[in-house]
Amino acid sequence: MKHIIFVACIGLSAFSINAQQALWGKSNIISPEVNSDNTVTFRLQAANAKEVRILGDWMPWRGWEPGSALMTNNNDTLWTYTSEVLSSDLHGYSFEVDGMRCTDPNNVYLIRDVASVTNVFITGGSPGDLYKVNNVPHGTVARRWYDSPGNQMTRRITIYTPPGYENSNEKYPVLYLLHGMGGDEEAWIALGRTAQILDNLIAMGKASPMIVVMPNGNVSQEAAPGESSLGYYKPTMTLPNTMDGKMEETFMDIINFIEHNYRVKADKAYRAIAGLSMGGFHSLHISRIYPDTFDYVGLFSAAIKPFGKVTSEIYDNIEATLKTQKDNSYKLYWIGMGETDFLYKTGEEYRTLLDKIGMKYSYAETEGGHTWSNWRYYLSEFVPLLFK
Repeated sequence: MKHIIFVACIGLSAFSINAQQALWGKSNIISPEVNSDNTVTFRLQAANAKEVRILGDWMPWRGWEPGSALMTNNNDTLWTYTSEVLSSDLHGYSFEVDGMRCTDPNNVYLIRDVASVTNVFITGGSPGDLYKVNNVPHGTVARRWYDSPGNQMTRRITIYTPPGYENSNEKYPVLYLLHGMGGDEEAWIALGRTAQILDNLIAMGKASPMIVVMPNGNVSQEAAPGESSLGYYKPTMTLPNTMDGKMEETFMDIINFIEHNYRVKADKAYRAIAGLSMGGFHSLHISRIYPDTFDYVGLFSAAIKPFGKVTSEIYDNIEATLKTQKDNSYKLYWIGMGETDFLYKTGEEYRTLLDKIGMKYSYAETEGGHTWSNWRYYLSEFVPLLFK
């Protein structure tokens, strides 16, 4: 996944930002300013700086690094940049002042992705309007703790319940939504805009009201960094028991918790599982080894093979178990992939295997690569197809 690494720039001797003015509301700097044509103007006060750049996820990427552009010095201290017309989306950006990266002190909206923190803004239109909080009925987002006997610990999980859940006796279908490597139970609700997407699609009549369960796929963790008994520590992509079969082995702990604590339709026809990257890998294998559990499967830029040495028998006999999954029937097997995704080739090979065994699937190919822009879009396309 693509990440931008940031450091706090307030207090650096190379330049100064009037942080106290921004804190007490005395600064009249607006940044970012989304213009009516979806160009966006950015402003940064950086006295004594020799060069200021903006790095944005809408710019052409350089490997795992976002592209950048020079900002213009207008009056010795204020630097500005106006983008081209941007596509409708949730965008992330940062500044680089004389080689030092920093966030925008005039934009309080930030999201963490693994160990990176980025400022964000939304440009309107489609699909960006789906990612906004609109004037529609809202669901509830809860962080719960559940007992996981398979992992011998209590673990944290994020759960979305649809509008009206608390005031009804109705039972609901469930989507289990899994994050990628380095993510956690906060990833889909923050970066993925899951609650906003579900609220808006349900209000538009395009999606069935459903519960969405977003677990932590790193089974060595109690919870997201800063939310567990380990306290505050630097997040990392490298964690024990990653893609080694343990997540698949213990996934029924999650289903058991949900079906004992929420009003759900506990039946294959009302369960879906989907995930991005590593979460797509988990979705593929969980749905395969529990073939009577899910009628809907979504693989978003899925990793098909585990990263590192394969040690678990979970990943044996893939073709035979896929045939069993096919024979048991399902309603939807949905695959999404970006045309420049680094996993494109393995995804292509996997679709060839599905074709070989006659396993039907729906396939969507989009521009771009291994990005949240694609994964939010895939979620908004996948959800309306569920539980019909």
